[in-house]
Amino acid sequence: MIERAVLRRLGDLPKPARAALLRRLRLIAADPFAKHAKVERYKGAGPDRFRLRQGQWRVIYEVDREAQETRVQVIDTRGSV
Repeated sequence: MIERAVLRRLGDLPKPARAALLRRLRLIAADPFAKHAKVERYKGAGPDRFRLRQGQWRVIYEVDREAQETRVQVIDTRGSV
């Protein structure tokens, strides 16, 4: 699931960056706890919150174990996250 504000932000990204991020997010959503390149736990935010690095872009997402859902919460540039 992608938050509404994040969907708007995705629309602002250049097409190649948007396509790359969506491709990576689909892979992560398929198996959220597997080892994914450039994904780290988001320090200080609990065990199920992660950060994805994709070029200059950063994605913060959380895995809800109960709902079996991956929620994308923030997409922004490196300096803003």
